[in-house]
Amino acid sequence: MTNNDPSAAGTPAQIEVFQLPTGSYETPAALAFRGGSFRDRRQFAATAALVRHPKGDVLIDAGFGAHAEEHIRTLPAFRRSPHRLGATASEQLDAAGYDRGRLLGVLLTHSHWDHVSGLDSLDAPVLVTAEELRYAAGSRGDRVFSHVVAGHDVRPYTFDGPPHLGFPASHDLHGDGSVVIVPAPGHTTGSVMVLVTERPDRRFAFVGDLAWQLDGIERGAQRPLLMRLLADSDPARVRQDLARVAALPPDVRIVPAHDARAYADIPLLGA
Repeated sequence: MTNNDPSAAGTPAQIEVFQLPTGSYETPAALAFRGGSFRDRRQFAATAALVRHPKGDVLIDAGFGAHAEEHIRTLPAFRRSPHRLGATASEQLDAAGYDRGRLLGVLLTHSHWDHVSGLDSLDAPVLVTAEELRYAAGSRGDRVFSHVVAGHDVRPYTFDGPPHLGFPASHDLHGDGSVVIVPAPGHTTGSVMVLVTERPDRRFAFVGDLAWQLDGIERGAQRPLLMRLLADSDPARVRQDLARVAALPPDVRIVPAHDARAYADIPLLGA
């Protein structure tokens, strides 16, 4: 059973959260949120997050992979932003001496290329909703997921839990309220958010691409109209979920997947 307030749950003390930055790409703020400037050039993060748990660890998203350059070349020209590649999540796990046997899987917020590219070098199960699998199968402009997921153990899950922190349903990954997934099917039809309680006074909401930058959350600002038409499956649901995120308790740190500022106080693995 998922508690409406995970801070009240008996969260294991051994939970830790780490960031694994795999690179970035450049986009003007004007294309990221309404009211942004074209002169304000933003470096969009491509960062995975490792959540360590006594029952097994998960990576939230996979970042850029070993073959990211090839993946980028398969995208429509308008999506090929200037980018910088760093060490892959797989390379960072190895550099830190991480025991791969602890990794339960890669938990995807959604299937867009910059969240899944790193699956090309991660031999781990993929945790994803059935709806997102259908979305990815029908995607014509982004086939990277279909390519990199081949050979992986794909494990769809359902939202079998009660409403959670204002969201209509939930899936409690470990059954203790520490890693709770909620539906957010606005950016893609199977997008999710991941709410992580590291300890009662340190909580995170990994919101995927609900907003690309913190400005979108702080201002309640959606993407500009053109980007909504190009990027979002259901802009009305994005608006609804932006309001839900804005109403989260003030101690919950909001982490849009592409805003490096949101990862600033999450330690690097092995640091």
